Amino acid sequence: MSVLAPRRGLSFGEVVARHHAKGDLVVQPRMGFADPGRMTRGLLATRAARAATVGTITIDSYTRVGDHEAARAALAADADLNGYPLVDHDPVTTRALLDGVLTRDFPVQIRHGSADPRRIVRALLDFGLHATEGGPVSYCLPYSRMPLSAAVDNWRRSCETLAEARGPELEPHLETFGGCMMGQLCPPALLVALSVLEGIFFWRHGIRCLSFSYAQQTHAGQDEEAIAALHALIREYVPHARTHVVIYGYMGVYPRTPGGALALLAESARLAARTGSSRLIVKTTAEAHRLPTVAENVTALEHAAEAAGGVPRIGQLGDTGIHSQAKALVDNVLSLDSDLGRALVTAFARGQLDVPFCLHPDNAGRARGRLDASGRLDWQRIGGMPLGDLVDLPADRRMTSGDLLDALRYVERTFDEKYGMPGIETVKLIQGSRT
Repeated sequence: MSVLAPRRGLSFGEVVARHHAKGDLVVQPRMGFADPGRMTRGLLATRAARAATVGTITIDSYTRVGDHEAARAALAADADLNGYPLVDHDPVTTRALLDGVLTRDFPVQIRHGSADPRRIVRALLDFGLHATEGGPVSYCLPYSRMPLSAAVDNWRRSCETLAEARGPELEPHLETFGGCMMGQLCPPALLVALSVLEGIFFWRHGIRCLSFSYAQQTHAGQDEEAIAALHALIREYVPHARTHVVIYGYMGVYPRTPGGALALLAESARLAARTGSSRLIVKTTAEAHRLPTVAENVTALEHAAEAAGGVPRIGQLGDTGIHSQAKALVDNVLSLDSDLGRALVTAFARGQLDVPFCLHPDNAGRARGRLDASGRLDWQRIGGMPLGDLVDLPADRRMTSGDLLDALRYVERTFDEKYGMPGIETVKLIQGSRT
């Protein structure tokens, strides 16, 4: 496959920055279809939505794990893959797809979930694209059995390949997924620390335009504090990068009722707007049941944009220690080795980074998160992480299976009970109160 000249237009980061400067929250769907026609229609519908949008092409699971033979066989059999097989699809078809949707102000990000994205990165650059996401930790521990050391090396090479594409009219963009680990029940300080550490890793391997993720959790006030800590640590550790923060709508068990789902989406959008975040990855009313349609994605984009409109920035925040905990984790990892990749591997091997409920062999699995009576997500156990002087742990550190199930369904239950009644008007959802 021959490398295309860089596509004329603004970089992904610049498009987001311009919308942010105008006071608009950029909203973005999760979207990936194997059929090029359907993928084109999805991107065109995203572009035409009544909102500030950027496009998404999500890669299929065969490509994600590097099983390209299976991806090609599925294409030959006209099978319905769960994403777009960028590496193995007909290049002429993919180029035609992109030529039909990309504009100066509408870039497309490739999303993939891979612990080894080297071929994906080469393919997206071959097609003249320049924006993707993930990370050596966040796309290894939850989604792969690959050793963390191998994922770190794969991501180092991928960052360097992406960075080499920089030119006078092309600035590659890379988003950390570290702020979304496990989707739920990971205390915010660890999410912030992992997002920052992956961002530093990207910077050290040549990426100059970055976004830092944070997934909405269970308590709006706690999320506000966590996002403020993320902004502060970005300024401290990567002060010379072009950066923005991207919020992910709640990634755990989603409300089952349309009213509950729309209310939670609106709360995600208001959270992003209040905290000065630039971009939101939306969820739809279908999340608890099936993959969403294009129309459901567009409805979610427009609903989120309307909910975010006119929301003022928050003022002074309380301090429950999220910033100090996250900074302690980051500083400890940076002290382990001058090579951040080796430092990350060492930190997990020693349990000094430890993701609750993550079953990957390289994760110690001694830490646990818990919900308190107010819905805040705190530590139940910290394992070997250097947080002993910064965290007040509960006297009873046990968690029963019932406790875990209750915690997993807390957000679903809260929003369905409050907003799930039949006939509720959308305007009431948009104006809904903070949980």
